[in-house]
Amino acid sequence: MKSLPLAGAMIVATGTCAFAQGGYWVVGDRATSKCEIVTSNPVINSQVGGNVYFGTGPYKSIDDAKLARSTIPQCPIMPEPPAEAPDEEKQ
Repeated sequence: MKSLPLAGAMIVATGTCAFAQGGYWVVGDRATSKCEIVTSNPVINSQVGGNVYFGTGPYKSIDDAKLARSTIPQCPIMPEPPAEAPDEEKQ
């Protein structure tokens, strides 16, 4: 009888871990010298010669990740793309 509650607890714990993987991370890419926002937990591999040398997160929304990227000193400032041009400029 004790195995049934134990199995239930294991299922709940596994399901919670699966849902915890969602979010956004800010990673520094050594090859491009840029910071990118990704949707999967990054593997930091700078010790073995990889390109990802730092990662922060997870952040709940893309806006939170963009705000975090703007506060990291290693990340170059990336201007936001301009909004769609008005019809006057197209002519």
